[in-house]
Amino acid sequence: MRRALLLVLCVVLSGCSAASDPAATEDAAPAATVAATPEAPRTNPAIGALFLDGTHFCTASVVHSAPGDLLLTAAHCLHDGEGGEYATGISFAPGYHDGVAPYGYWEVSDPQVPDGWAESSDPDLDVGFATARQAGTTKTLESITGANTLLTGGGFAHAITLTGYPDEREAPVVCHGTSAQADTYQMRVACPGFTTGTSGGPWVVDPDPKTELGTVVGVIGGYLYGGDDPDTSYSSYFDTDVATLYRKMDARG
Repeated sequence: MRRALLLVLCVVLSGCSAASDPAATEDAAPAATVAATPEAPRTNPAIGALFLDGTHFCTASVVHSAPGDLLLTAAHCLHDGEGGEYATGISFAPGYHDGVAPYGYWEVSDPQVPDGWAESSDPDLDVGFATARQAGTTKTLESITGANTLLTGGGFAHAITLTGYPDEREAPVVCHGTSAQADTYQMRVACPGFTTGTSGGPWVVDPDPKTELGTVVGVIGGYLYGGDDPDTSYSSYFDTDVATLYRKMDARG
């Protein structure tokens, strides 16, 4: 499990999943251990940490939108799930490292998650969006940090760069790996050291060598809130539900 927010939700695992256990198809799924290579910590302006009450607890990234203020993360970082509500008081620190927020803190508002997550904590819909704005700043977040583009319906096998902010670290962990299908609407990748706090970390394909911006095809979440092994991470598959929610947020511009 990859988040500190409302940890009690997953104490009873039977209440955390509304889909079949990906482990049941483990033998049939392609291996997810190809080219999983950890890297020295570095920061990407379009990826940052989500903070609540002065502590970072999840990861988010900037995704391209017409308004230029859109964040992508895991639904469980924004909403309690079945029987719960949206979290308030969250802020985003793009490029956060070593206690420094080089682009300041941005207020997170207008969180949106799929109905299937809000109503039944469906792990196949553990994807969420929100907006980020900074008081006194006329520029949009995206104009400052850049943004990844979003791909839905793109398949399961990708060479990805995975980034996340563990609770116990003040810098992100980064890994290159190959994603694979874990279940009907679940992806997985083998990458070491992705512990609590990395939920919402983007799975980016084809990053530009200079900007490190690319196309995001997943976020750490889904099965068991991202998995119960820090060396294997999961993501809900980006399907039509995610595409519909993204279009809703993008249309605000």
